[in-house]
Amino acid sequence: MSSATPTPGTPRARRLPLAGVLRPRRPSDIWFKPALSSVASLAPPNLTLLALGRLDLAMYTMAGSMCALYAHNRPYAARARTLLWVALGMVGGLAVALTAASLTDNTVVLVAVGALLAAVQKTLCDATRVGPPGNVVLSFISSAALFVPGTLGQLPGHLGLALAAAAWAWIVCMAPGLVRPHGPERRATAAALDAAAGYADTRGTGDGHPGARAAGYAAVQAAWQTLLAVPATGARATTRRALERLLVRAEVALAAPADADPGRLRAWARELRGTGRVPRTGDRGADTEELLGVETELAARPSSLWHRLGPLLPIGARTALGCALAGWASLALGVGRPYWALVTAAALYQANLTLTWSRTVQRVVGNLAGVLVFAVVAPVAHLHQAFLVVFCLACGFGAEAFISRNYWLGSVCVTPMALLISEFARYQDPGELITERVLDTVVGAVVGFLAAIAVTNRRAGSRVEEAVTAADRAREHAARLLAEPRPAPAALEAARRALSAALTDLRATADAAAGEWWQRALPQERVVLAEQAGHRTLAATVRRRTAGADQDSGTTTEDAKP
Repeated sequence: MSSATPTPGTPRARRLPLAGVLRPRRPSDIWFKPALSSVASLAPPNLTLLALGRLDLAMYTMAGSMCALYAHNRPYAARARTLLWVALGMVGGLAVALTAASLTDNTVVLVAVGALLAAVQKTLCDATRVGPPGNVVLSFISSAALFVPGTLGQLPGHLGLALAAAAWAWIVCMAPGLVRPHGPERRATAAALDAAAGYADTRGTGDGHPGARAAGYAAVQAAWQTLLAVPATGARATTRRALERLLVRAEVALAAPADADPGRLRAWARELRGTGRVPRTGDRGADTEELLGVETELAARPSSLWHRLGPLLPIGARTALGCALAGWASLALGVGRPYWALVTAAALYQANLTLTWSRTVQRVVGNLAGVLVFAVVAPVAHLHQAFLVVFCLACGFGAEAFISRNYWLGSVCVTPMALLISEFARYQDPGELITERVLDTVVGAVVGFLAAIAVTNRRAGSRVEEAVTAADRAREHAARLLAEPRPAPAALEAARRALSAALTDLRATADAAAGEWWQRALPQERVVLAEQAGHRTLAATVRRRTAGADQDSGTTTEDAKP
């Protein structure tokens, strides 16, 4: 995570980067889980339709099957609920698209409906943090369905197929919980421990320590969100408490990196990724006091969905405008599948313009390479419909296996998969498909990015101001508690977590705003001062807990001041 914030003299239009945009990263720890889930959820419905000679219905079952791509990082109780909402959203979008397609054949109107659907899907997925893959799969299904001929009488049957496949996808995604019921929360805690160890390596002063610190706090915050989604009672409560104690140790290492043991943190992380029992931290008495703050945090009400939607409205407007213009431009060029351009535009939009530019480059490169892959496999796939299904499953596995390394690598597999799916109903001329896909990719990318430039996110600067104010308030509250001779352990720990969350949000908000164009200069000095003062206060809370109130009452208050 970058720690760079633009200075008041930063030009309103910033240089768009190319270096590193296509560089592969380390794969996700669980890259194989969504990859295998993709195959397990897609194969039975597709093979059944193949045996029945009705592969033309595969689009409807694939709408439900692709729900299996979601929520692999969530605890199983939360995953069950999330997958249900994803399935309802997927089928709901499909229903709107099929209804529109049955009521009109006006392609201009259908593109407009697809653009509005894409904007709603993008905004809701970002607000609820459903992803990866976020809105892209939802938009692909609903946009493609807009251009499938049908009648209202066929609608119940088609939606029934999608719901049946979604139910199977739900089973596929929940099945690993029978073998390793605590896997997601263990992995999240291990990631937090590794990130804390990375910051501890710098001792808080070495090269790259601001970025390591920001990454550490972000990982810890994500792990807390994962753990707080685990039931607090019942059989899983004991494991959750043990993981909470480890996460507290990661927080302590971030607050006092010079006193932390990176080797011990990494050893705990390795044990968590295994199948043995959760490692114990020792010092259970201190842990008990620290976890009182967790109970306070659990009692806090999360922000409403409406509150989270507000900052995303500019991104939603970008998506609606960009998708509509891309689809209409494709129609103007005579392309028979304008939804490809629409979906290309929908896939571009990220938290800011700089990230949107990076995704645009990745999308274009990946799609063009994917078209070449399709050109190679198409002659074999046309030998029999079974080959279509097999290649489609292979591409689905490859897409999920590679996309965590870099988006363009996943697109190399997604593109031939989409082209193969378009041939489930009937074989088509490969040259025509390739030409239209290349044209739609270029049109969608160019028009979509121009729409992102046109629709500015001027709220980004205001959100930085709000995040700075929130961090200052959280720091002042923690400092007031530190000034007390004997602050209540639960109150102090809750205040420390609130401050940690505020600082994480401040860094993420500043990074997002730094990548936007056409806005006023950001308050760099206030951001830097708020972060410095906040992290000093976090360190002071650690010293107060370890040294005792009697010894630290005269020093921690001074340390907490900016």
